[in-house]
Amino acid sequence: MTDSDTTDFIETTRTSYDTIAKDYSAEFPGLPDRPVDMSLIAAFASLVKANGTAPVADLGSGPGHITAHLNDLGVPAFGIDLSPAMVALARESHPGLRFHRGSMTSLDLPDETLGGILALYSIIHIPDAHLPATFAGFQRVLVPGGHVLLAFQKGEQSGLHVTERFGHEIDLHYHWRPAYAVGDMLVTAGLEVAATLIREPLGPEKWPRAFVLARKPG
Repeated sequence: MTDSDTTDFIETTRTSYDTIAKDYSAEFPGLPDRPVDMSLIAAFASLVKANGTAPVADLGSGPGHITAHLNDLGVPAFGIDLSPAMVALARESHPGLRFHRGSMTSLDLPDETLGGILALYSIIHIPDAHLPATFAGFQRVLVPGGHVLLAFQKGEQSGLHVTERFGHEIDLHYHWRPAYAVGDMLVTAGLEVAATLIREPLGPEKWPRAFVLARKPG
């Protein structure tokens, strides 16, 4: 992908998810039936609680199911999503929680205010050139000892372009990455990689899933 192709990736991602928000929410109406994934989220929640009471930001929160689950686990959490339509659906489904529009590439949050950052399958729309600055932003807003949990499709294919989903015309680029490459970028941003896990595809999934847990030194 060239530089000119990446300049508007935030806008095309936002517009695409606005277009498919209702269908996406209907396709994924609740928590995923993935025991390994949910166990890792529970472990992440335990680590955050052990480090204090600062909240967690669920980045790319979509319909808000995982944000609500974190709150059920005893972690104060709020959601951030690019798509206003997704934010509206999350607020409707979880009226007691906070969701707002924003981009993980430029977090509008004060320094050292988050106990944790969760980003499940949302860094996949960020081109490689923009990830280092994104992770530097994560490091900035985390409290010392705060944790990051990322999930993404593992692979070497970058720039996969999807133009249709749920019968709607969209313009989404997907970036599959090796887990070690993401871990290296987190370390460069000033974080420590605590664990990496690869899960093989389940059901209709086509690619392995990678999970990277990192920590801000403190």
